[in-house]
Amino acid sequence: MEKKKKYALVTGGSRGIGRAICEQLAKDLDYPILINYNRNGEAAAETLRLVQAAGGTGELMPFDVVDAEQVKSVLETWHEQHKNAVIEVVVNNAGITKDGLFMWMPREDWSNVIDTSLNGFYNVTNALIQKLLVNKYGRIINLVSVSGLKGTPGQTNYSAAKAAVIGATKALAQEVAKRNVTVNAVAPGFIKTDMTSELNEQELKKMIPANRFGEAGEVAHMVSFLASSKASYITGEVININGGIYS
Repeated sequence: MEKKKKYALVTGGSRGIGRAICEQLAKDLDYPILINYNRNGEAAAETLRLVQAAGGTGELMPFDVVDAEQVKSVLETWHEQHKNAVIEVVVNNAGITKDGLFMWMPREDWSNVIDTSLNGFYNVTNALIQKLLVNKYGRIINLVSVSGLKGTPGQTNYSAAKAAVIGATKALAQEVAKRNVTVNAVAPGFIKTDMTSELNEQELKKMIPANRFGEAGEVAHMVSFLASSKASYITGEVININGGIYS
């Protein structure tokens, strides 16, 4: 029987932590990288260039994680075109923030943030989970946040979404562990990316024991480890990368 070709999918892979993860996986593991993005095709193409520069291969996979039908149809089409392939590593990284005090939070800002992080996790993982179980091996890694663990004022929507994904991570891990599929979450604190560029770093780093913001690459190394065969006995875990905020 012909050996299956194995792939890694990273949602929201065009910028920031997602881009760093794509690059790191290309350096460390032998997977072609499926780089998902929603709107920013130019940034995604740059991620692909970086993956190739790191010695890896990859392809762009545009879809909106919120759109369940689109997710399903793009992944089904891809599987039809790659009959002998399995997406063995799934990194649910796509997420958005719409910060504001809860008292004045429009329903749309509540729904959009939860749709992207929580329903996005469902749409992508649910479309692939059966294949992982048949494959009897897989790695699901969910990017959550310090906000989902301790709660961040002004981010009630984001904290709720990420806390929900943490609960889902722990439950799903127990359902699929017998099939050698691990499910873990990585919870970054303040990381230097576009998403945090508006924040006052000088002020905020006073509350971080390490006294600095983290780099996207520092998160990517952990994701890459969890995606490897070395992490086979780690499942249902939430690993904090936050310079000691949550210690």
